[in-house]
Amino acid sequence: MRIVIPLFDRFTALDAVGPYEVLSRLPGAEVVFAAAEKGPVRTDVGSLAITADATFDEIESADVLTVPGGPGTRHLMTDPQLIAWVKQIHPTTTWTTSVCTGSLLLGAAGVLDGLKATTHWSADELLNSLGATYVEERVVIEGKVITAAGVSAGIDMALTLAARIAGDVVAQAIQLGIEYDPQPPFDCGAKSKADPAIVEFLRAGVTDAAT
Repeated sequence: MRIVIPLFDRFTALDAVGPYEVLSRLPGAEVVFAAAEKGPVRTDVGSLAITADATFDEIESADVLTVPGGPGTRHLMTDPQLIAWVKQIHPTTTWTTSVCTGSLLLGAAGVLDGLKATTHWSADELLNSLGATYVEERVVIEGKVITAAGVSAGIDMALTLAARIAGDVVAQAIQLGIEYDPQPPFDCGAKSKADPAIVEFLRAGVTDAAT
């Protein structure tokens, strides 16, 4: 089972690494990081890089496609190479997935036309403009397309997908293996839960959002 995760300049690390930590543990999984060129690809913060071992041209199909998000997605929505590649790969997949604003790239490729989908809350209107209907949910499943909300939701999406692929027992064993038992110190991980002042604080750019 080939799982392909595309990388691009200014992707968000956890968008890619979170699903990787789950999906790489599935029986028979082969995870491939791909990019326009082979070599290290820097995240949005710039202090971390992940190596792409394949180019987009070398990947013609995938069982699972997982598109991460990050600030770089805004520019790539009109990138002819990446969007054409997503359009090419999607018909070959068993599952096409995204994390955070990776859904914008799926939308730009026409994958989300007429579907409900989620993304980082700050990109809800932009997602709607791409043919999808934004819903404020952690994980949204529409046929073979699964979208996850912002950043950390990619782990939830990957565990959901793992259960679909290998069954609940395997998915639960993976969750236990990575000891994924969230107990955050604050109950403000969704826009609907956060104090409006915190929302505006983030929008103002005082904190660098991974979107």
